[in-house]
Amino acid sequence: MRKHYGHTHAVEEVSLSIPRGSLTTVLGPNGAGKTTTLEMLEGFRDPDAGTVRVLGVDPRAFTSEQRARVGVMLQTGGVWSMARPVETIAHLASFYRRPWDVDDLVGRLELGSTARTPYRRLSGGEQQRTKLACAVVGRPDVAFLDEPTAGLDPHSRRAVWALIEQMRADGTTILLSTHLMDEAERLSDHIVIINKGRVEAEGSPEALMSSTDGDEITFAGPSGLDLSELSAALATEYSVSESGRGKYVVAGPLTPQAAATVTAWCAQRSISPTTLAFRRRSLEEVFLAMTAQTEGSETATGGSL
Repeated sequence: MRKHYGHTHAVEEVSLSIPRGSLTTVLGPNGAGKTTTLEMLEGFRDPDAGTVRVLGVDPRAFTSEQRARVGVMLQTGGVWSMARPVETIAHLASFYRRPWDVDDLVGRLELGSTARTPYRRLSGGEQQRTKLACAVVGRPDVAFLDEPTAGLDPHSRRAVWALIEQMRADGTTILLSTHLMDEAERLSDHIVIINKGRVEAEGSPEALMSSTDGDEITFAGPSGLDLSELSAALATEYSVSESGRGKYVVAGPLTPQAAATVTAWCAQRSISPTTLAFRRRSLEEVFLAMTAQTEGSETATGGSL
């Protein structure tokens, strides 16, 4: 799918296919096209080219019954400024055949103390949790959540994560956008990295981080150790160096053979095993490598759910 705004190519040839019952996270720098992509999948924006199918239907042609099966949490807006959170959630629940129990949802998102406070007077975190509750109170089959934990404190973030995990366990298909790498790594079945309106990479968190680039074994010992025997014992794709005084790095694939070679070498020299550490590159490092050249332009997508 494509979406252009004049000379700005917000989304350029993005394709997504999201299995039913899975949680897919869209990552990308600001202006990469995440929100435009979600808005086209939600039916709020028309693609310039390509097709979108959600539950097998073009979302712009949803009937009221089909629309009721989809929950949408927008990045901004979505709740009247004078609305009281609990009353609003209960009002929305009355529109659905099998809504989430309002008291349970309010309790999970810790909104009980805000019952009599107008939405505009809530804190940013309370507004965010209210928007999430409004999006999911109908127990949707598909939920679009645009940065649901933006601005939340760690405690509230974990409450939201628990709710999202419960939704996935109940069979809801979720498309999530976020800037939080730990959130993406914890929640996602599948991750899509978008940059300049194109899909740079996709796969499970484990698959994206499984590249051996950045794998390291580190240990500490006396400074100035002779590393020639360790280098000779390892395969040619490994490099061994003293990165700082008494700090050693073995760079290369994290394999059982490499781990055994390094630990045996250390044992022969009475180097404490408590200094050994095994490091694989993080999702954040993968993301930064994929998006290093971004210059910021809003982009879009196409796909199916």
